[in-house]
Amino acid sequence: MNIAVVILNWNGILLLEKFLPSVVNYSPQATIYVADNASTDDSISYIKVFFPSVQIIKNESNLGFASGYNEALKHIDAEIYALVNSDIEVTENWLKPILDTFENEPKTAIIQPKILDYKRKEYFEYAGAAGGFIDEYGYPFCRGRIFDTLEKDNGQYDDTREIFWASGACFFIRSSVYKTLNGFDDDFFAHQEEIDLCWRAFNKGYKIKYNSGSVVYHVGGATLQQGHPMKTYLNFRNSLLMLTKNLPKEQLYRILLGRMLLDGIAGIQFLTQGKFKHFWAIMKAHGSFYTLFSDNYKKRNEFQESAYYTVKSIVYIYFIRKLKAFNDLFGIK
Repeated sequence: MNIAVVILNWNGILLLEKFLPSVVNYSPQATIYVADNASTDDSISYIKVFFPSVQIIKNESNLGFASGYNEALKHIDAEIYALVNSDIEVTENWLKPILDTFENEPKTAIIQPKILDYKRKEYFEYAGAAGGFIDEYGYPFCRGRIFDTLEKDNGQYDDTREIFWASGACFFIRSSVYKTLNGFDDDFFAHQEEIDLCWRAFNKGYKIKYNSGSVVYHVGGATLQQGHPMKTYLNFRNSLLMLTKNLPKEQLYRILLGRMLLDGIAGIQFLTQGKFKHFWAIMKAHGSFYTLFSDNYKKRNEFQESAYYTVKSIVYIYFIRKLKAFNDLFGIK
């Protein structure tokens, strides 16, 4: 199958120097692209000198993750898009298990590999781990990662199985499906746009899968650190937008109200911890959500699949019941 590996870059020359070699060395089946969001460092000249086989697509400004990929992929002709963060180290034969799955399973539209922590390679990495799910209120969690608890990789998720969302850190999708879904939502800018895209795919009957035969290592937080208030703002705002677009109509307002109350509790917790910038980020996120609500409500499809969540409240399970590992949620030994 014709596959394009596309790395989004913005002033990331240090990341390209460190991680682009593994992508080039271990991706003989692919055409490799760097989609550059108007970098002002030496990223482009570095690629031209040291990796002349890598194709460069120049976006006119820093369009973020969502619009950055949407714009770049207009210029790429391939059956499969592999969207790969610039802070990902890939491993030998990482593409073959993914391509085999696409080849043998026509209804599988999106695939994620096993994502391990580059800094602690025996542990899963925050952004995706072994495949993502959400609870009734739209809180994302993963096999291998619930909130900030990361599991050690003991082979417990060495399988291929359906998941609800695949991580944007290393995200494989059929180009035909990407176009059918109109790509990522430009309103999101960055964070949770991949969950929204997977939810829209799910509502249309496509399958999203995790394949542990493919392994990559992710630094995480290399472009925007985990504790940054901007990350808080985007995650809280985009969760509400995602729910607005994808929840079944009969559940929409009940779930939105419940989620906003939970956001309020999170805001109070930030206040008690002295994290005033994060409290303000939640306030701004809700204000932006009100502004964008009408336009995003109009994006709803005709059919919204009701069986979207795996557990009712991951907040209750994690903080009250104290269950920290994915398999513990279902009593799996």
